[in-house]
Amino acid sequence: MMLKVDDIHVYYGQIHAIKGVSFEVHEGEIVSLIGANGAGKSTVLKTISGLMHPKSGSISFLGDPIAHTEAYKLVNRGLAQVPEGRRIFLQMTVRENLDMGAYTQKEVSDADIEDVFRRFPRLKEREKQIAGTLSGGEQQMLAMGRAMMSHPKLLMLDEPSMGEFHAAGTTILLVEQNAGKALAVADRAYVLEQGRITLSGTGADLAASDAVKKAYLGG
Repeated sequence: MMLKVDDIHVYYGQIHAIKGVSFEVHEGEIVSLIGANGAGKSTVLKTISGLMHPKSGSISFLGDPIAHTEAYKLVNRGLAQVPEGRRIFLQMTVRENLDMGAYTQKEVSDADIEDVFRRFPRLKEREKQIAGTLSGGEQQMLAMGRAMMSHPKLLMLDEPSMGEFHAAGTTILLVEQNAGKALAVADRAYVLEQGRITLSGTGADLAASDAVKKAYLGG
């Protein structure tokens, strides 16, 4: 099992944001968390990636408990997050951003750079361009490419603005408000409402569910 989240409770001060959430991600899967804005999706990702810590419950990654591990140590273990809003280095070139993504490796591998350029040919065309001058979609590609440079075993994407995924072979946990898009690519999915998981199933099953259609797909 790649990731197991078991009965986590997360607070912002006195606010009980995540209330007993449990789910799992297996190797090679794309798993989506869907839900309305403010449902707690980003909080779940921050808690897995070590930016926040649960008050109770457990999280294990590749069999090791990580609920109270610092974020930078988790990157070294193979957990990478592309945060909402991309957070690329705007004053650096595309290539320099990719080099920064490899900081957990002993050296920057040309093969890794070429792999990113193969997935995102537009980044190769803009290799020497300053990242802040890229379009929003290109910045999203760069954020994903930079995350791929750390050889993640699990890639967590928070509200990616891309309609396609170029991370073939990588296990992905995807947080997305656009339920239709998220369910179309998901092997399995979970619906988060007000800090609780209310539904789970395959992406296809949830896309066909009357409750999901009514609440999230405008059906």
